[in-house]
Amino acid sequence: MLAQKLARSLNTRSASSPWMRFLNSSCSNGSNSAGSSIAGRSTTCGGAARFLSNDWKSHAWIPDCKMDTDIVHGGVVPDDKTGAILTPVYMSTTFVQESVDKYLEKGFSYSRTNNPTVKMLEEKVARIENGHDAICVSTGMAATASCINAFMNAGDHCVITNCSYGGTNRICREQFVPLGMEFSFVDFTDPATVEASIKPNTKLIFSESPTNPTLTLADLDAISEIAQRRGILHVCDSTFATPYVCRPMDHGADLTIQSLTKYYDGLNIGTGGALIAKTPELYERIKLVQNMHGNIMSPMTAFLMLQTMKTMGLRIRQQSSSAMQIAEFLEGHPKVSKVVYPGLASHPQKELADRQHRDGLHGGMLWFDVIGDPIKLMDSIKRPWTLCENLGATESIITACAVMTHANMIREDRLKVGITDGFIRISVGIEDPSDLIRGLDDALGQL
Repeated sequence: MLAQKLARSLNTRSASSPWMRFLNSSCSNGSNSAGSSIAGRSTTCGGAARFLSNDWKSHAWIPDCKMDTDIVHGGVVPDDKTGAILTPVYMSTTFVQESVDKYLEKGFSYSRTNNPTVKMLEEKVARIENGHDAICVSTGMAATASCINAFMNAGDHCVITNCSYGGTNRICREQFVPLGMEFSFVDFTDPATVEASIKPNTKLIFSESPTNPTLTLADLDAISEIAQRRGILHVCDSTFATPYVCRPMDHGADLTIQSLTKYYDGLNIGTGGALIAKTPELYERIKLVQNMHGNIMSPMTAFLMLQTMKTMGLRIRQQSSSAMQIAEFLEGHPKVSKVVYPGLASHPQKELADRQHRDGLHGGMLWFDVIGDPIKLMDSIKRPWTLCENLGATESIITACAVMTHANMIREDRLKVGITDGFIRISVGIEDPSDLIRGLDDALGQL
């Protein structure tokens, strides 16, 4: 079935084709001897650095560590030469070769192809997402573009959610449609609708769960089953959920997209994205596309994200708890006509949320419809709320989506998926929830 998927998505590229030969020499850095430090996997595509494989006694780990432990450590080992507990920042464009015969023996040649610091982040992200390997790029949108560039060509068709991050909707309409690609924007809450939208030239099913910003869910098991049965690749943007709440590959997805800017970073420090592949074959393709496009991440950003992601579990547990309290408060407020949060009993997909989200966690995102002027609410709300774009950070953020994050959507399309003019999205941080509730109550009282 995987061969069928790849044949459809890659137009049957053989192992002897030019891009595969390039991959073997350049994408992998020609180094198959340096094994990955992730869960004993052999990473033949990505040139795992040899500093990740040494004889430190601290490498002896108890078996079957939990996700919270993996988020902190995730295969990172002390530096060979210094014993530094953190992966060093390798701010180097190029890597000196001892001789022509030993070219790429150490696994690295040029940082556009691979960099030791970035490679460690890629391996750690892949481990947490339950994938084979990953590419880390400059932003979440770069990860989305990399996915479509890798698996679609002119004349190909994609079934995609009709409610996604505004930038995803825009790049499909404004860049890829003029290049000859076709997109069907459909309701993913019903898997039957997704299957009915498949055409003979469909190469990709693109889900997002929960969706940004409406928080509708896709039944990932059902959609993955459809994709596998029809020989089509299934990619899921799981930025809102994070792997701590839901890992799409646990539910059959072939690829996962993450905007690392959000919950992985979590501190409003850096921007980044990741595209995670389930198999070596899929990884080789996305790695080739990344290398050709030069779509990379700075080693310094990778270093910072290796640190900030360590607290992701702690943050998401606090954010989920606070979001639930805020959602319950808003449901009873006279200036609010509607509240949507996957943890509320009123969420239309509560059963799916409980089944698909782990440990009863539903994340830090929710939205409500305000009765009154949303702009006045934005302008009058006090700290600790922050009026800005972004989400998933330690600071609580409030956004009027119609005029901010989704302003680039066609208004008719925006209203069709439920993003009204009074639609307020909030990203709950880690502040005391009682302070956040008081701030909302004060601003709503002024409407």
